[in-house]
Amino acid sequence: MGEFEPTSSAESPAAAIEDVPISETRSRISASGNQTPLENAQQRRNIGRRLYDIVTWTPPRCRWDPKMPPEFSLALNLLFGFAATFTVANLYYSHPILGVLADAFDVSYERVSVIPTVMQGGYAAGLVFLCPLGDLVKRRPFVLLLAWFTSTVWLGLCLTNNFGAFVALSFITSVTTVTPQIMLPLVGDLAPPQRRATALSIVVSGLLLGLLIARVLSGIIAEYSSWRNVYWLSFGLQYFIVILLWFFMPDYPPTNKNIHYGEILWTIVQLVFKYPVLFQACLIGFFAAATFTGFWTTLTFLLSEAPYHYSTVVIGLFAIAGIIPMCFGPLYSRFVMERFVPLLSVFIGQSISMTSIVIGTYTGKITVAGPIIQALLLDFGQQTVQIANRTAIYEVAPKARNRVNTAYMLAVFCGQMMGTAVGSSLYARGGWVRSGSASVGFMGAAIVIALLRGPWETGWIGWRGGCRLRKQEMPLEQSGQQQQQQPPVDEEAVGVDREPKQESARDIPVSGNEKTDQHMAGKETEVKNS
Repeated sequence: MGEFEPTSSAESPAAAIEDVPISETRSRISASGNQTPLENAQQRRNIGRRLYDIVTWTPPRCRWDPKMPPEFSLALNLLFGFAATFTVANLYYSHPILGVLADAFDVSYERVSVIPTVMQGGYAAGLVFLCPLGDLVKRRPFVLLLAWFTSTVWLGLCLTNNFGAFVALSFITSVTTVTPQIMLPLVGDLAPPQRRATALSIVVSGLLLGLLIARVLSGIIAEYSSWRNVYWLSFGLQYFIVILLWFFMPDYPPTNKNIHYGEILWTIVQLVFKYPVLFQACLIGFFAAATFTGFWTTLTFLLSEAPYHYSTVVIGLFAIAGIIPMCFGPLYSRFVMERFVPLLSVFIGQSISMTSIVIGTYTGKITVAGPIIQALLLDFGQQTVQIANRTAIYEVAPKARNRVNTAYMLAVFCGQMMGTAVGSSLYARGGWVRSGSASVGFMGAAIVIALLRGPWETGWIGWRGGCRLRKQEMPLEQSGQQQQQQPPVDEEAVGVDREPKQESARDIPVSGNEKTDQHMAGKETEVKNS
């Protein structure tokens, strides 16, 4: 499989449209004014090619220049965060309005509940089959095509009156809603190493914000107007995102070429079992995510029953309590994560999350302050854990970051599904306290897993290397040079099974000189073996 190669990247969209051979134009219309099936097919192909050229055309200021790589500015970082927020929100607009959708399509509550299920399934399919392609193709045209396709198909959700069509379109759009998971590894490539944690925190905050803000917007809009306005709003936002990305998203060369699609999928599994830090992060992310979705799923049940009996709108407003602490994520990353090892932030996030779960679980039936405190602290704790985990895993295989991200996100996604299923089941059997107690157990498991392996451990279990918490410093000049000299192809990422075993402990950034020494030593070994 190859990279996206727009046929006229140096030309303007208008030039791409006008560049049509005269012979082709004459052959389109027969003398009688009618077209043959072959001519119709050819015309459709021509239109499709023109649309592709327009969507994938790169403005001059966004084109890749190895001598002058694009600067990853705060504005670009915020754009990626904004795109992540209102793209991932597509998956959650339906959650607060399932009852409204059931009435609109005249179906039972059991049937309408399939909508969030198929969207989660489609998102999982996109994670597995689309996200790894980010290691093989140019990410700018790939992201733009996926975003444009999602936006266009979303129009059907705004217009259809058929429930089966609505479900099918929901699945299709959820598959291509994975663009934030393709942009996150690109942030890891573009951001300077000494600012990577802060850059990632802005985009990760956008992801979590999208999950919560979708519930707030959907509930309020559906309460005071038509539910279709929720989908029309999303349609407009998505096309606005496509336009912004088209103008400002920088191009970046493919990180791998000598690898095929099947091998990319297989190396996802290899990466998990080769790098201990990735394996550890996946398990931590799995259990931590279960507590997050378990809380937000059962919170609706708690607040709608005695002693609260809150309306749907009021319940939706509880998401604001989770949105507020997300604003502090980038600040925390700037002053803590960029100075200390990621494992420290994992512990801090887990401690905050455990405290919030205990408070909310065992006071939630007595006072509403319990769930509010849990929403505030749990979201900040989850955000901290996610950012710290991504900061650690993006170091293990820099040119396989999309596959590394896919492995991690699959673990997180499975944890979310388990948290929803277990939380709902336990709430039905034993109420709020029983479902919350399961979350205490899940977070306890995540803490134990984090304790099994220290920040400088080179193996799978242990604390060899000590428990030093500060990162090894990297001079700003060296980090800038590394950013500019990134090779377009990483042979180690192509053949994961050929990587040196001792490199599995790269969960902490090392100095530029150490990386150079390791690289030269590896080259000398290869020469001797040959």
